[in-house]
Amino acid sequence: MVVSPVIQTLADLVRINSVNPAYEGGVSEAGMADYIRTFFQSRGLETFEQEVFPGRRNVIARLPGRDPARRVILEAHTDTVSVAGMRIPPFEPSISDGRLHGRGACDTKGGLAGMMHALASLKAEGFVPPCEAWLAAVVDEEHSYRGVVKLCDGLTAHAAIVAEPTELRLVAASKGVLRWRIHVHGRAAHSSKPQLGVNAIAHMARLVLALEDNHQQLATRPHPLLGPATCNVGVIRGGVQVNFVPDSCHIEIDRRLLPGEKVGDTLAGYQRLIHELAVRHVGFAATMESPMLVDEALDTPMDAPLVKAAGEILRDLGLDGTPRGVPFGSDASKLSRQGVPSLIFGPGSIDRAHAAEEFVEIDQVLRAFEFYRAFLRRFE
Repeated sequence: MVVSPVIQTLADLVRINSVNPAYEGGVSEAGMADYIRTFFQSRGLETFEQEVFPGRRNVIARLPGRDPARRVILEAHTDTVSVAGMRIPPFEPSISDGRLHGRGACDTKGGLAGMMHALASLKAEGFVPPCEAWLAAVVDEEHSYRGVVKLCDGLTAHAAIVAEPTELRLVAASKGVLRWRIHVHGRAAHSSKPQLGVNAIAHMARLVLALEDNHQQLATRPHPLLGPATCNVGVIRGGVQVNFVPDSCHIEIDRRLLPGEKVGDTLAGYQRLIHELAVRHVGFAATMESPMLVDEALDTPMDAPLVKAAGEILRDLGLDGTPRGVPFGSDASKLSRQGVPSLIFGPGSIDRAHAAEEFVEIDQVLRAFEFYRAFLRRFE
């Protein structure tokens, strides 16, 4: 079977274990960095690296443009989530039914392979794009976004396309995320005399129900592309053993933010809810930790030159150029905060990312390659 060079590169990337070190079985992105650097150097493209953590580095390839004062960026992350629970060999890429299977195939090595060949093909043709073009392959997107933060340090650019699985749809808006813990404090006692203690789990139950009621109100304020903000209590831990009145209990909360929502204002709302419960229930006491993760929403204006140009290119390719929104986060919001107008676009479905049987549709990878290449040729 004849395989496109883009798909061959994708298979090579899937073979490289790049599970983020924060997760079970994690190593680093070093193998990816070595492969990407060699790929571009063998094709005569300048590369440089940014160390993010010891042994973990961003790799950036540069193609000069006609206007050196203007820069566009294609960006994709090189790390993946854990392979625990996968039902297919994670690092043995296989092709069946028009799909390439393996960890990272969808999230987001398919988009990365398309971006790599888009840049390399223009170099091979001797084509000089209107703007200087960078391919930035960055680490740590799946954990704490430190790779893109390093990339943004002192960065100036006029547009960025970030590879994430969007099923070839143009994404101009994405929700932000806020994660933090709330601790409920009780007083320990023997379970035979519970009246001598304060049951932290019982008070936490009140808090969780109050949160559920509070979150129903989010549906009344939807964003035109993203719908309503959402919130999920994903972790609860409390108690020591069954014959103790528990003196502590905590939850971890995931709150998805809409454009315009401020972290400080959002947290203040939850603090007011805690205060109200303390007034209504004797013995209720709770404290909130500082956030574990903060990522603001992406909201690139519909009339931005980047959005208009990308939409026109997609329509020329016979694809839908209508801007959309997605509930998941990406590196795009960090680039946007740096002042770089950003979009998200890539092959595959987010439903296959992190899945036990991850795969990406081969035809979508090839169409994404066409889009990235056309974007570099035409955006000014």
